[in-house]
Amino acid sequence: MFDDKKEREDPEIGGAGMADIAFLLLIFFLLVTTIDVDTGIGLQLPPAPEENQEPPPIKERNLLNILVNSQGMVLMDEEPTPVSQVKQKVKDFITNRGENPELSDSPDQAIVSIKTDRATPYNVYIDMLDEVMGAYAELRNQAAQAKFGRNYGQLGDNSEQKQAIQDMYPKKISIAEPNQ
Repeated sequence: MFDDKKEREDPEIGGAGMADIAFLLLIFFLLVTTIDVDTGIGLQLPPAPEENQEPPPIKERNLLNILVNSQGMVLMDEEPTPVSQVKQKVKDFITNRGENPELSDSPDQAIVSIKTDRATPYNVYIDMLDEVMGAYAELRNQAAQAKFGRNYGQLGDNSEQKQAIQDMYPKKISIAEPNQ
């Protein structure tokens, strides 16, 4: 009587709801996943000039020419310069205030002109551009610390203090068309 054991069936999990669960998980992950989008280099372009408008005259001493050639060499005013020295040379050029006759008259007249070759290595160009932008960032931070006791980034976005620092060190960068 007790020896008659019935053979039990193995329990199974119902598969009907699996498709629904997989679909819900797919929707969930699509909604919560962030996708990195390369935004490129953020530069604010000046307004387009009038059709027959001549460019304004620029003194040669107020123009710092930077050329990045096809071999990845950085030439500042036709002098080979390591990328690591670009920031300091740009800062010296901008803050000269007329002392050295070979450098700019004042920060608001200083223009940094960047020109590349079509075969310029992209990473060298980006490194050099980062150094130029870093020079302006350091100058603006130093001026904000001296004048307001805070970093430039801590000033309000549209505040008069931030505008005063931008007027003190305007970012005048000219990116020329690459050579053929």
